[in-house]
Amino acid sequence: MVNDAIQSELAAKLQDSLFAIRKLKEELAETRSRSQEPIAIIGMSCRFPQAETPEAFWQLLCSGVDAVSEIPKERWDIDAYYDPDPAVQDKMYTRQGAFLEDVDQFDPLFFGISPREAESLDPQQRLLLEVSWEALERAGQAPLQAPVRTGVFMGMTQLDYAQMPLPAGTPLSAYDNTNALCFTSGRLSYTFGFQVPNLVAETAWSSSLVAVHL
Repeated sequence: MVNDAIQSELAAKLQDSLFAIRKLKEELAETRSRSQEPIAIIGMSCRFPQAETPEAFWQLLCSGVDAVSEIPKERWDIDAYYDPDPAVQDKMYTRQGAFLEDVDQFDPLFFGISPREAESLDPQQRLLLEVSWEALERAGQAPLQAPVRTGVFMGMTQLDYAQMPLPAGTPLSAYDNTNALCFTSGRLSYTFGFQVPNLVAETAWSSSLVAVHL
């Protein structure tokens, strides 16, 4: 009788374990299915040197166009900083680069941003607002009527603009602190009325890929 009771107890525990394993396998299969679900790209926008749309960028690639050019005078006076000798301190030994056009044409009022705040706003955040608006339009969404349950997952790094020294005597402003990475995705969610999580992935060169993975 004792052996029968022990065997029955062991059989019951074994059966419970098998049920638990089966349930875990089902949960694992469901998790794998979600993680491997295809991603549909239904709207794109971009800004590249000599290419401000996906179509223009594709044509640039197909044509083999070199987007590197002489540093524009409106950016900075290259003659004041150029020296062909790489060993010279505080100088640059190249006169060329790849530059975006019309980066100073941001319309802050269009996005509900005051001109005062726009002065200290990182150009990356300005471009982000512009291309996000365009991407939503290309996806067939009215930007200000997009579903509120829209997550924002971004890859971003190198906030050099916030490190630019201010002229002597410039008073501090509350807007000087809005260039942190955490403000970037939050600003996008706020502008378009999104009400689900947003975050910025900062993993150096893999940032954009990590954001897609998330």
